[in-house]
Amino acid sequence: MTPDLAGALAAAFLSGQWSSAGLLTSGARVVRRPAWLPVLVGEVLEVYRTAPLDRPRELAQVVASRPAAGRARAPRIRTRPAAPTAMVTNPWHLPRLDDLEDLARLLAVEPRQLAWYADVKGLARTTGDEALQHYRSSWRPAPSGAVRVLEAPKPRLKALQRRLLHEVLAGVPAHDAAHGFRPGRSVATYAAPHARRKVVLRLDLEGFFAAVSAGRVFGVLRTAGYPEPVAHGLTGLVTTVLPRWAWAGVPRPADPDLLPAHWRLGRRLAAPHLPQGAPTSPALANLAAHRLDARLSGLVQAWDGSYTRYADDLALSGDWGGDGSTRLLALVAQVVVEEGFRLNPRKTAVLRHGGRQVLGGLVVNQSPHVGRREVDRLRAVLHNCVRTGPGEQNRDGHPDFRAHLRGRVAWVAQHDPARGERLRVELDRIDWGEPQR
Repeated sequence: MTPDLAGALAAAFLSGQWSSAGLLTSGARVVRRPAWLPVLVGEVLEVYRTAPLDRPRELAQVVASRPAAGRARAPRIRTRPAAPTAMVTNPWHLPRLDDLEDLARLLAVEPRQLAWYADVKGLARTTGDEALQHYRSSWRPAPSGAVRVLEAPKPRLKALQRRLLHEVLAGVPAHDAAHGFRPGRSVATYAAPHARRKVVLRLDLEGFFAAVSAGRVFGVLRTAGYPEPVAHGLTGLVTTVLPRWAWAGVPRPADPDLLPAHWRLGRRLAAPHLPQGAPTSPALANLAAHRLDARLSGLVQAWDGSYTRYADDLALSGDWGGDGSTRLLALVAQVVVEEGFRLNPRKTAVLRHGGRQVLGGLVVNQSPHVGRREVDRLRAVLHNCVRTGPGEQNRDGHPDFRAHLRGRVAWVAQHDPARGERLRVELDRIDWGEPQR
């Protein structure tokens, strides 16, 4: 049986009554009643007791794979009905989107506009005309010497993604171990479970957003209950492909040891993936990592330890002795690979209590706090700004040095209010009358 015939039969089956007589009647609308049709209907009903209204593509594949389908000799297709779809399950009580028309209404766009932004034909992902693309790409060097590629959606698509984030994705719970990009969670809650532990393991996932493929996003949305066409449309709205010409403009890192990771990044960006820069990507990355978080949480709990994740930063801690850390790291690496991610070995650190244990910029040897050296350096900068003016202290050329210092002071105050208040007093003494450099 051809895929075309299987699709037409699946659509016809879904549009009628889900019973033996109903499927026979529906099938006869597509092909004149051949001898193999009653047998095929029976085989389909053995697989599905109720109509799989959320899975028309899956149904077509099942139809094509039944033994009776092998007896079909390319008959003429009389009609091609449209397959109705509906949410069969809705575990988190999300907005009900039975079909693409519902999705278009949710986003307040016309169906043709939805198809354009979802790039269902792949035009925006393949054209060399930047005006026809939905994202603007750029790159910047990372502190490690690697190159970070950013893909920012253009304003209209960004507005649609924000709506999806607030009305759809916010209702899907991430794993409890995920602390990044979640209300009520922060770097402090990510670091706190690891305070006063004998050993802290700090790991990093390589190319986190780019490693989340469109297939994984589709799986998340299907788990949320959205029918295949809706999940496919949503996936198109939140994933992209970096054009070849854009990747050609990204420089290779100078460090030869970073070239393999750079090559892997290029491979990931060349396939549909979560763009780093879209408002929906952090939430979807958390959801795509749910199984990873669940497995690592269970693994570390079996070792009487703690596990948390903040975006691509993994933290594990416990009171292991001897070679326990080495054995656990090997198990963690295996789980990470099995879940479709990869550890960055250059950022793996084993931090013992005798030294500084730093997670997310916070020292956790006793309780999460900003390290004394960082506070002292900030205090010295503020003091020199008061004494000689802020212009001479802006050595890194921050375009808004005042906002930069305010952010650093707020960071300290968030984790140590007393020290933060003293720094804020010093910040208020700075005379900003002269032009900033």
